[in-house]
Amino acid sequence: MSNFVKLVRDESGASAAEYALILAIVGTAIAAAAFGLGKSVAGAMNNASSCINSPTTTNCN
Repeated sequence: MSNFVKLVRDESGASAAEYALILAIVGTAIAAAAFGLGKSVAGAMNNASSCINSPTTTNCN
């Protein structure tokens, strides 16, 4: 029974859970940034493609 009480009072696993939570939050932020950046890059590539295909009819700077 004393081993169970020691196990319940042990807080060493708490830091591991906190690190996992921080990792999940950071991972979510990185994924959201990647999606946003991906849309921007896709838009720039589509604009470049349009300029290459028909440079006189599109707004190419």
